[in-house]
Amino acid sequence: MTRYERQISVPSFGSAAQACLQDASVLVVGAGGLGAPVLSYLAGAGVGTIKVIDGDNVSLTNLHRQTLFSEADIGRPKATIAAQKLQALNSEIRIEPLDIMLTPDILGEHAKGYAALVDCADSFAVSYLMSDFAKHHNYAFVSASVVGRAGYCGGFCGGAPSMRAVFPDLPLRLTSCSADGVLGPAVGIIGSLQAQMVLDVLTKVSPSPLGQLVQYDSACYRFSQFRFDDALEPDSYFPFIAADSFLPTDKIIDLRSADEAPLITDRAERLSLDKLDAALLSAHQGRLVFCCRSGFRAWQAAERCIPHGAENIALLAAGTFLNQT
Repeated sequence: MTRYERQISVPSFGSAAQACLQDASVLVVGAGGLGAPVLSYLAGAGVGTIKVIDGDNVSLTNLHRQTLFSEADIGRPKATIAAQKLQALNSEIRIEPLDIMLTPDILGEHAKGYAALVDCADSFAVSYLMSDFAKHHNYAFVSASVVGRAGYCGGFCGGAPSMRAVFPDLPLRLTSCSADGVLGPAVGIIGSLQAQMVLDVLTKVSPSPLGQLVQYDSACYRFSQFRFDDALEPDSYFPFIAADSFLPTDKIIDLRSADEAPLITDRAERLSLDKLDAALLSAHQGRLVFCCRSGFRAWQAAERCIPHGAENIALLAAGTFLNQT
């Protein structure tokens, strides 16, 4: 046990907590900026089984914050490279890489039986998809996000409210690392917090990090936090689906332009958000499915239909789930 003696010697940790980690299994989605500290610390701490899902390849623009990779890894699959680095760090644990993009079906196939689901993806659609799954199956879910110099980390589901209870509404604008930039140290700080939350979930620390959200802004070096144990779940929401789950009665609206991508399916109708007739679409008797690259425009379209009586609406984030753009 000499490998873990420094953490076992922490009074609030001990050998019982170490045994919990050795028996634990965790699913991590995303091996990039957040994934680097999360995966490194979970592997170093001795979490028994770690499955990593990431369908992206390493690029030069990743290297300032994605510390698992080097220039020699450019063009290679992130999940596989991460697994190799983690296995070299700790040969006593099991690392399972999946070099595929996450979809609702993939999540359903590979998430079952894990002690915690960890969201390290740069996609709000993935975050909501994982939260919905965790809430339905009563899994602990730890999610984080960083843009620019600031971010947050929270523990959801597993007996605590879901992400939709805390963030029920669409943000005013879609932010991402690619669109708004990000500083590496801020990602490292939030990722380290996320790893600590996961370890505390696995070792059943009290009070639980589930039901707590921590924010950090490196512009003023300030942390803040609050608990949301009593947050109410929304009465309804727009679920994210995959393209292979279309129903025969669906009315499918592809909000992307022809320059962005081909139609998601031959059955789809291409409409831009500004040309969308919400009242006409809401008269459809089956399910409405709105598709765009990130899910942001699809959510906006769905919100426009709600006042007209539409109730059965689903969203598809084609760029996120299918890697088309």
